[in-house]
Amino acid sequence: MSDPSQPVAPPAAPAPPAWAPPGAAPFGPPPGYAGTPPQPQPPAGHAPPAAGYAPPTGYPAPSVGRPAVPSPRRSRALGFVALGLALVATVGASLLGAVAAFRIGLGAGREITSRPFDADFDWTILTPVRDWVLTGELTFWVATALGVWALVQGIVAIVTRRGRGAGMAAVVIAALGPAAFGVAVQVFLGAGLAAGTGL
Repeated sequence: MSDPSQPVAPPAAPAPPAWAPPGAAPFGPPPGYAGTPPQPQPPAGHAPPAAGYAPPTGYPAPSVGRPAVPSPRRSRALGFVALGLALVATVGASLLGAVAAFRIGLGAGREITSRPFDADFDWTILTPVRDWVLTGELTFWVATALGVWALVQGIVAIVTRRGRGAGMAAVVIAALGPAAFGVAVQVFLGAGLAAGTGL
């Protein structure tokens, strides 16, 4: 029993509720709910890939994070063939054209000195050297065909990187070929005329 002479203490006031995070009631799940919200599940019979994403069949695989695969080494024969053709068209044709021009000048010079001087040019002075004239013409046309071939093949070799350095050299030599041929023919034709006329 309690002593009636002692004052009766008032009942203790309830303590204010402590602060609660938003996940707890009244903001979180309802009372009595335990666990996490249900996660969406894939349809029955479907399983996610074990090794991650794989591209569909027929499409190239992405290259992110993969080392670059070196391209196969291409043959440089295309450029070297073009270079060989350019050298034949330029150097070979210039040499053969120079020989033919000298022989033409020599024969035509002898014919000029053996005939009376005429103001009109007489093409019959080339009759004794008609074989050399034909050789010079054939050399010119064959060299032109080979030079064009070398020029085109050299450009293809540069673009496709199949003997790029040789292709560049072939293009330059083939482009200079007509000038080299023309200079050689003019110089040796003049030398042949000078030797044939005795000048």
